[in-house]
Amino acid sequence: MSMSVDKQYSVFLVNKPGNLAKVTQALGDAKINIKALTLVDSQEHGVLRLVVENTAKADPVLHSLNLPVTETDVLSVELPNYPGSLADVCNRLAEKHVNINYAYLTTGARNGKALGVFKVSDINKAKKILTVRKPMRKAAEPVKKRPARR
Repeated sequence: MSMSVDKQYSVFLVNKPGNLAKVTQALGDAKINIKALTLVDSQEHGVLRLVVENTAKADPVLHSLNLPVTETDVLSVELPNYPGSLADVCNRLAEKHVNINYAYLTTGARNGKALGVFKVSDINKAKKILTVRKPMRKAAEPVKKRPARR
């Protein structure tokens, strides 16, 4: 299981048309690829969380937008893109008492895999747990197709 500790940016946006476009356009213009993102909203504002490929280039771009930006370390984990792979990661962390504060996923990672981004209570412990090769829990039985009715 491939994983890395990445910098996640949290950008606070007022809920109005064009604010998300402003951030994504600035990153696009600077040729910065977004690996994963999520946007959570409330009545007045949204929190855009994103992980990018080049943080050295992204830092000045995001800070030049005059928007509140914070940074935190997250664990990015490449997952097989099939049912149960996320549950396996969550269960393995839970068994060792590592809390997942929040998570989001994207498909389309290398080799048809999914990328999971995890904000965890102990990032070093989580890395150790997920580095240990452990078989996946038993996969669900395939769904049998019923014959067509005539």
